[in-house]
Formats: sequence, C-alpha cells, structure tokens
Amino acid sequence: MNSIPPSTTNRPHQALAAALASVFPPQRLIRDPLRTLAYGTDASFYRLIPEIVVIVETEAEVATLLRLCRQHGTPVTFRAAGTSLSGQAVSDSVLAVLGDGWGGIAIAPDAATVRLKPGVIGSDANRALSRFGRKIGPDPASINACKVGGIAANNASGMCCGTAQNSYRTLVSMRVMLADGTLVDTGDAASREAFARSHAALVERLTDLAARTRADTSLAERIRRKFAIKNTTGYSLNALIDFTDPINILEHLMIGSEGTLGFIAEITYATVPEHPFKASALMLFPGIVEACEAVIRLKPTPVSAVELMDRASLRSVEDRPGMPAFIRGLPDGATALLVETRGADTSELEANIASVVAALAGTATLEPIAFTAEAAEYERFWNIRKGLFPSIGAMRQTGTTVLIEDIAFPIERLAAATGELQQLLHEHGYTEAILFGHALEGNLHFVFTPDFGKASEVERYGRFMDAVSHMVVDRYDGSLKAEHGTGRNMAPFVELEWGAEAYALMRAIKDLFDPEGLLNPGVILNGDPQVHLKNLKPLPAASGIVDACMECGFCERMCPSQGLTLTPRQRIVGWREISRLSALGDHDHAKEMRTLYAYQGLDTCAACGLCATACPVGIETGILTKHLRGEGQGPVARRIAGAIGDHYALTLAATRTGLALADLAGRALGAETLEKLSAGVRRLSGNRVPAWTKAMPTAAMFKPANGAGGRIDAPKVVYLPSCASRTMGPARGDEERDALPVRTEALLRKAGYQVIYPQGLEELCCGQPFESKGLADAATAKTREVERALAAASEDGAIPIVCDTSPCSYRLKNLLPERLRPLDIVEFIHDRLMDRLDFRRREQAVALHLTCSGRKMGLEGKLKAIGAACAETALLPESVGCCGWAGDKGFTTPELNAHALRTLKESLPAGCSGGYSHSRTCEIGLSLHAGVPYRSIVYLVDQCTQPKDAAP
Repeated sequence: MNSIPPSTTNRPHQALAAALASVFPPQRLIRDPLRTLAYGTDASFYRLIPEIVVIVETEAEVATLLRLCRQHGTPVTFRAAGTSLSGQAVSDSVLAVLGDGWGGIAIAPDAATVRLKPGVIGSDANRALSRFGRKIGPDPASINACKVGGIAANNASGMCCGTAQNSYRTLVSMRVMLADGTLVDTGDAASREAFARSHAALVERLTDLAARTRADTSLAERIRRKFAIKNTTGYSLNALIDFTDPINILEHLMIGSEGTLGFIAEITYATVPEHPFKASALMLFPGIVEACEAVIRLKPTPVSAVELMDRASLRSVEDRPGMPAFIRGLPDGATALLVETRGADTSELEANIASVVAALAGTATLEPIAFTAEAAEYERFWNIRKGLFPSIGAMRQTGTTVLIEDIAFPIERLAAATGELQQLLHEHGYTEAILFGHALEGNLHFVFTPDFGKASEVERYGRFMDAVSHMVVDRYDGSLKAEHGTGRNMAPFVELEWGAEAYALMRAIKDLFDPEGLLNPGVILNGDPQVHLKNLKPLPAASGIVDACMECGFCERMCPSQGLTLTPRQRIVGWREISRLSALGDHDHAKEMRTLYAYQGLDTCAACGLCATACPVGIETGILTKHLRGEGQGPVARRIAGAIGDHYALTLAATRTGLALADLAGRALGAETLEKLSAGVRRLSGNRVPAWTKAMPTAAMFKPANGAGGRIDAPKVVYLPSCASRTMGPARGDEERDALPVRTEALLRKAGYQVIYPQGLEELCCGQPFESKGLADAATAKTREVERALAAASEDGAIPIVCDTSPCSYRLKNLLPERLRPLDIVEFIHDRLMDRLDFRRREQAVALHLTCSGRKMGLEGKLKAIGAACAETALLPESVGCCGWAGDKGFTTPELNAHALRTLKESLPAGCSGGYSHSRTCEIGLSLHAGVPYRSIVYLVDQCTQPKDAAP
C-alpha cells in the first residue's frame, strides 16, 4: 500500500496523537487533510473536520481511547455509518469510527431476541432474521445503510414501527461503556451487581432523579404526554418514569442519547413479526383536511403504515420513470395516503383490507379505494414514497443544500398543523418544499433546498426555524424532532420544547454520566442559541456527474475501498473541496489535496458502479473517477492507446507470452520463491511493477474453430469470448486445464448449438479496459469494431449472441443497438441451456460470486438457480460484494482486492470445493483470497450436465 504522510499543519492534538500512536496501528489513525475532511461529513448539512479519526475495533480499544481522551481533556464522538441528519456524527476533535470488528449477529433459538453489535447494518439484521419470519422493530428509511449503533443511539424509527416498536420499546439489554471506561452488561446479573457496587454514587443519584421525577406528578404527566407521539428531542426522560431499577433506567437513557452519555457496544432487541403477505393502496383525497381525517379513522385499524404525501410531493415525482399515470394532473391541494396492511396468511390479509375499507366508508376520495397484493403493483406505489427525498435532491440548483426536517403532532391536530406548516413554508419563500410523513404517528417531514453559501439564506433559515419551533411547541405541543435525533440542529430549541424544569433534568443526566463533558459535546444540549446556523456544509459545484449528491452515505456499504481509503461519498466530498480551492485560487492547498486524491480517490476506486445501485439519485461515482483519470491522460497516452487498439492481436499475443514466461519461471523457481521475488521487485519499483501470485493465470490455449460445426439443423449462437478469457487460462495449480472459450464452446455444442465466432476475433475488445482508464476515444473505437463484427456474425441480430465475461456483456448491453446486445453467459445458461441439458446435482459445496456488472444486470437469481441445479450447497456469500479486482487493479493495486475480499474465506460454505463466477479477472483475486480455485460458472455446468436425447 502506498505510504501517504499525514499532514501536521494546524494540528493541536499532537500529544494525544502521540499517545494514540503507541496503541493503535498507523493505518487506523487518520490525520491527513483529505480523509479528515471526508470524515467531517455526515448526512446532515453540517461540517466539522476532526483533528484525529480513530478506527476502533474492540471494546478494549474504546476503553483505551476514552482513557487517553480523558487524560488529555479531549472530546470524542462515536460514529457508525454517518447517515445522521442532524449533525450528531461529526466532530472537530476526535472522531471514533467503528471498524470491521463490530458486525456480530446472534439470534436466539426461538428468534424472539437478537443480539447485535453496533456495526451491523439494519437491513443485514433483518436479512438474518427473515428466515424466521422476524425482524427488528426500528425501520428507518436509511435501514439499508445505517447501523444498529446509530439506530439505537438516535432512537430511529420509520414508516411502520411507530412508537411501539422503536429501540426504546424493544430493548431487552445492552452492553454499554461509560465515559470513565466502565463496561456494564445489563443482561448479565453479575455485571449489574458489580456495576452497582463500583458506581454506587451514580446508581444512587439516578435512583433519586427517577424518584423525584415520578413524585412530580405534573412533570411525570408531561413526560408521558410528550412520548405518546414520536419524540427524539432531548434525552429519553420517559426512562425515569417507566422504570424503577436504576440499571434499566440507565440502559433506556442510552437510547436516543446520540453518544453523549456512553458508547453502546452491543444491544439485544426483542424481535417483531415480519408478515409475508402485504397489500397496499394509494388513496387520493381532494385536500389535506380530508386526508388527515382519514388518518384518524385508520388509526384503530390493522394498518402497518400510512404515508401522507402533499400535492407538491406528488408533483416532484410524477414525471419520473415508472410512476403511475394517474398522479399527473391532480388538482392543487390533492393529498395522497399510501396505506399498507399485512397478514400472516391470505385470509388475514383479506380481513384486514375489508376492515380498512369499511373504516373509510363515506370518505371523499378522488379515486375509488383499491388495494393490491401484487408485488410489482404495490412496489410502484412505494417507489413514489421512496422517490420523494431524492427527487428534490436531484432537481435542486447546484450549490444548494437538501434539508429535511421532521416534526410530530398529536394525530387529532395533524390537519391544522399541516396546513399551518405549509403556510409557513410559503411565507418564508420555500415554495419548492415538499411535505410528506408517517401520518399514523402525526409525523411530518418537509424538504427544501436553501443555499447556505449566502448569508441572507442562513438568516432566512434561522427565521424560519424560529417560526416553526414556536408553531410546533406553542400551538400544538408537538415534537421538534420526531425521529431524526436532536443533534446540533435542534439543540438550541430543547428547552423551548420541554420547559426549564425538564431541561434542568436533562442537564443533570448529562453531568451525571459525563461530568467532564467529553462525549460528543454540543449535541442534544448546547448553550449557543445560534449553533444550528454554524458550521454549515458547503456544496460547491464540482462536476455535473456528481453535483446532485446529497452526501447521505447510502452508497458507502457498496464500496470495496470503504475502510481502505475513501468511499463514493467521500470521493465526492474531496473533489468538491479541490474544486472549491481551485476556484478560490488557493492552488497550494488544492495541489496538496490533489496529491492525496490521486491514490485515495482515483487509484483505489474500483469504478465498479455499485454505488449507483444504492444512491437515492443514481450517482455513479466511478464515472467521475474515469473522467478524472481521462483528464490525467496526456496526448502521448492517448496515442499509445490508439496504437494498442489498432494492433490488439499483437497486444494479446504479447500478454500470452508474458503469462507463459511467468508460468515457466514459477515451474523453475517454485511458486513461493517467485512470489517473494515478485514482491521485492514491486517494492523496489515503487509499486509500479505488478505482483505475481500463485493465482496468476497461465496463457490461454485457444483457437476458434472454422465454420459453425455441429448439426446443420441445429440452432446457431454467436459466441464472443472476451479478450481476458482468450488470453488468460486456468491458474497453474488448477486441475482444470482447458481455457474458458474451449469449455464454453463444448458446453454450447453439448446443448445442441452451432457455434459461430465473429470474424477478426483476435482484434476484438469491447473497450472496457480502455474506458476504465479514462481513454474514452480508444474505448469507443473498439466498441464500434465489435458492433460491426457482431452484426455480420449474427445476421444483424437474427442469431442470439452470448458473451462469457460479465463486464463486457454489461458494457455492450448499454452501448450496442438492442438487436446486437449479447446475453451474459449466466443468463444464456439459465434462459437457453437449462432446458436443453440434463442436470445432475452433485454432493458438493460450492461458492458463487456475482460480479458487479452481474449485479447491475440483475443476474443474482439466475446465478443462484444454476448453482442450485449443480450442487447440493451453492452459497453466494452475503458479506462479499465487489471483489476490487477492477480489471487490472488486482495487479497494480492489490491492496484494494485484498481489502475487498478480507471476509471471503470465512464466508465460504463448509467443505467448499471451489468457487464459480463469470469474469476471469475477478476469479484471479477470488482464488487468491479464498484459498480455493474460482472458475467460470461454465466449468460447473459442464461438469454437472449431459446432453438430452431430444433438446426442445
């Protein structure tokens, strides 16, 4: 891995940094200006750049970090996924980020409870529970990206969980570490007793606070009333009246405390049912009043979600692909309710639907109420709801911020409050705002796009928030933060909402747990009435490719370089800053950042495109990477690329010769000796020379057959073997000796096909190797060559085409006319061969790997079906995404491949005999890090099939 020296300019935490360096490995102490900037961003509209970022992996490391921070009087903030919306996951001091060591999931035998480490992504917990028909209660919209630590620390809820199934209500126990480094496991009697002895003063004080609160009937009743609706403003004061045991009070105070009282090292939830049968209806009402009246009627019915969307919300998505035509042309004021009900079986579902429809009898609607249980239909409805936030994010002007606020009202006041909120938005000039929310809980979100680059806009936002806060509190006694957490954004208004007495109680709680004020200071409680208007994050223009980015962080879980260098969000943050510095003429700082960005942003980006699959606005950061790589390619590089493209057969021949010589050297010297020599040469070259590994392929031995071959009446298929499969044979130690094209041709013939190769095959390349390096002209030229060759070979698309390598299939599908688009080998086997062959499942365990391009083509189900037809166990490890090989990155930047596949070996099925995929280059890295050979899925299918006597 390239060594990047940390910047020490304007870094006052030197003593603490030195102390940390004696304990933590250097790769987990981040101080360079690019990565500290990157970690200064969360999903909120604030930015605080940390002095030190520490990647923590264990409870012992957290305790050490807290001890050292106390010794040096330095504040520390904990961060899980950084999807927080109110500024609670950023710091200008020490930021402790959860590393790989926090991913444990332990399900009870009856699945009634689940024990989770704070680094588990919420949807991963639900995926593990799904086979039991259970899930965790909290269901935030960010559940595919946010982590359990953040879910609990913010008491995040969502569309279905309401107040009955949030973290507070479904908490069973937790392991929590206090500011002094003491760890208490509230689910272990011995730990509780030991804590009660060692922290007798804290336990006594907590018991006293709770007793006095319960005795104050007025305050106790106010707390009950405030938490009858969604509320994440301030601390969970309901813990003081709901529980008498001080340890139970302690653990429930941690819920929603946003890391200001302690660190949640583990949490055990009571799980809730996940009913498999669902139905949804999109109900349209003439106005907001009628819709809110309908919500009140729906409250006692068996509905799992009721989502309100105002007319501006619907207008923001009505022209997007896949939206139902009937939402266009609705009258002004029209309001929608998206209603879902669930059941354990179809009869329960039908009964629920009948109950809901009956409850709304006589209600005025623009269209008759109609539920659908068809997944494709109700997913269309939910795509409307899911598209609201990103739609306004994508439409906003460059440089503006996407701001989402959430408030809650007693449900009986929802109609009046919604109308007043709409009026306030228009009075303050936020005419682009959309309003939607979890109506069943009286919870509204409103989204608008201020330009915080202008002082006048900051002042306008300040006036608006003052007006909204007084409206919510003075007129409706609602919640200023329903589910997004207090953070910095609502800290100045906590006392306004709760009153002086309750606010003093919160202050006492903070002082009791964190007497030195070192845990996430400034969050939840803050004496600065203007803190919500400070440290606002700039979003300057950087590139039209990424300017729509909201920096939400949903992309990060998809990225193979997360934890190694930068994530897609962080690459965008970094490039925005470089662009800003360049625009200001600050060329020295821009140059320093560019130097760091070359490795962190460009060299270690796989450009796999998976980030776009999780991005709410569909941004593919890899396109920016390739664009920037292209800008760095001078005219000489472009001429060389053109020459290579013009003489591609010679290039492939030279590559085969190189692989043959390397194989010869391996035979002569031995694999281990050659691997060590290669590593030494690579180090001496400054990591410019690719490394040789035992998984290195041999030279492919393949010559396309002349003519179609096979029976003259057999169907034809055009086979396009990729340049990688034509060049790279099996690894030297692999028991398979045939090159992939040889075996693919044999399989196609076995299935009764005549195989046709395009003319001039040795010169053909889809262009992917050139495109990945930003050499767009050379890439386009090669793609056009393939297009002409396939048109001729396929009789202009009359004959189907198959490609054996998924990145090539994907590129050609996107760039060629529809009639010439090839089928990937996975879909061709699944769609065209499975009915033409006899499959004989073997008693073996194999691993499957879905490539990034295969994922984007939606081939997961087909790959699994092929694997299941061939092997008793065919596992696609859920923890493994992009392999990080990225064409040739495995040769030039092997640390990316190693990092991406660091969990592969432990994820393989027991007794795994090998792995199967559909990209020869990816299979090199997979073989290297799995310890078992990976090959094309073609080899597995060929082994497990026989020709049918009469193919259909």
